[in-house]
Amino acid sequence: MTAEPTATPFAGLHHRPGEPLLLPNAWDHASAAALHARGFAAIGTTSLAVAAAAGLPDGQGATREQTLSLARMLGPEPYLLSVDAEDGFSDDPQEVAEFAGALWSAGVVGVNLEDGLGPVGRHAAKIAAVKAAVPGLFVNARTDTHWLGDGDDTDTLRRLDAYQQAGADGVFVPGVTDPDRIGALVRRVGAPLNILYSPTGPTVSQLADLGVARISLGSLLYRRALGAALDAVADIVAGRVPGGTTPSYAEVATPDRNVSASRSANSSG
Repeated sequence: MTAEPTATPFAGLHHRPGEPLLLPNAWDHASAAALHARGFAAIGTTSLAVAAAAGLPDGQGATREQTLSLARMLGPEPYLLSVDAEDGFSDDPQEVAEFAGALWSAGVVGVNLEDGLGPVGRHAAKIAAVKAAVPGLFVNARTDTHWLGDGDDTDTLRRLDAYQQAGADGVFVPGVTDPDRIGALVRRVGAPLNILYSPTGPTVSQLADLGVARISLGSLLYRRALGAALDAVADIVAGRVPGGTTPSYAEVATPDRNVSASRSANSSG
């Protein structure tokens, strides 16, 4: 039987029909503070940015310490923090649970664990171990059937069923963008469904209408930030004034200066 979800403020953001949690993903203190100042009460991290900033590969278990260091930096801040922990940085469920405990101690309220198309039983065991060790930590169980595989619906549901049975609080299927398939997943799974936003896929309002509970931006903001830097350099070289938004020196140097004013914005993100 699927375990009952733990009632926490972060979990509550996943149970608002028609009002999904829009979760932007930060990569350092400055990006997280800027997003919080725009009214986002919950913020995630992105493993790609953590890895790229350290010159390490993403999704290869190489950034355990960098991920924990970022969590310790952001965990005490005044927003709900969910951490992208790849596959937990170990094949041993107890080691994954220990890492989850360290994240929880740092102030993290949610964790994203991906299966990488590995054995279903192993990933389910990781989820069960984490929930046993840290019941209050929201476990978002990701399957990569659409991200790394061929998007087989039968395999997707088989994996999601196992992860829910293991105690996952939410399930994540990045890479699926077809509205009919997303709607079918919402109707089929019992846990809140997380979808990765795609500029070529459904809009936020369309995903809300489909019943999606959480919309993650993944590495999009980080990659857009890199693109904006390259565009600005190209403009300067060409003798043009760089376009786009440029925060002032003071805003970046004092990231919390506008937080009070921004709290009247949409606190749910």
